[in-house]
Amino acid sequence: MSQNAVSNPPVKARLGKLDVLRGIALIAMATYHTGWDFEFFGYLEPGTTGHGAWKLYARCIASTFLVLVGFSLVLAHHRGIRWRSFSMRFAQITAAALAITIATYQFTPDSFVFFGILHQIAAASLLGLLFLRLPAFIIAIASAGVVAAPHYLTSSTFDLPWLWPLGLSEMAIRSNDFVPIFPWFGAVLAGMALAKIQLRFDLLNLFAGNIRPDWLDKGLRFIGRHSLAFYLIHQPVLIACVYAISQIFPPSLPASRYARECVQTCEVTYDKALCENFCGCVVGRFQAKGLFADALSGKRNPQTDPQMQEIQQICLNETGQ
Repeated sequence: MSQNAVSNPPVKARLGKLDVLRGIALIAMATYHTGWDFEFFGYLEPGTTGHGAWKLYARCIASTFLVLVGFSLVLAHHRGIRWRSFSMRFAQITAAALAITIATYQFTPDSFVFFGILHQIAAASLLGLLFLRLPAFIIAIASAGVVAAPHYLTSSTFDLPWLWPLGLSEMAIRSNDFVPIFPWFGAVLAGMALAKIQLRFDLLNLFAGNIRPDWLDKGLRFIGRHSLAFYLIHQPVLIACVYAISQIFPPSLPASRYARECVQTCEVTYDKALCENFCGCVVGRFQAKGLFADALSGKRNPQTDPQMQEIQQICLNETGQ
């Protein structure tokens, strides 16, 4: 065996710590989604996970995923695009993204995921192929341009729904997970530039070896190697767990939150005092009939459920609206 073969092992032998990084990112994502689920079920105030430290946390997680996507894309195809493996992986991600869209449309049609992290990964994987042969500094410049684009190119021209995935619309887009091309493709390009630099200066040994302890290394690698499966499975499991908790230990925040949101919606048309009476009546009757948890979780829709509509009509009559 030559000296060169010893000092430069195959790339595949060096991917272990990339799997560990993916595993860490996936665990972090699961912790964020746990917070989101507790908010959804009323244990946290509305908007908690969409602002401040929670928002920063979510963006760091998404950025890490996308940097790893770009990094892995270069490592897998820098010697030539392996179309078979690329096509299979792309088909898997696209199918998973479509499944997420269909599922979220069924449960939260007003904010369903039409271009989330999986959609971004699928699109970025295709777009990234255009940059594979470019030098690192050109890719880095392109990355900066993509990240900066929303600050300079946002226009009502992009308000058409089919252009929303670009991320350049002036409209506020409602979605539980919106990861548009601009600026997020910039993170993928950053990962590609980083991988190019690693290859150029033979720095991939940074990803060789294991972390300690061994059980943590094996666990994170396993999760990282099965990242798509983990992504698809973890959220339904978390939602089921939080739902079970809500049945045993009902949240204390939802009644006041639901009433407050009801009043805000009602005030668009009616007087505040009347709205407060109406919404208080609705919340009280929902709780008395054991319907409140279903309304809060989305299991039953107050706008279409006959029993809930009947209660709302009674409250309308009582408050004189």
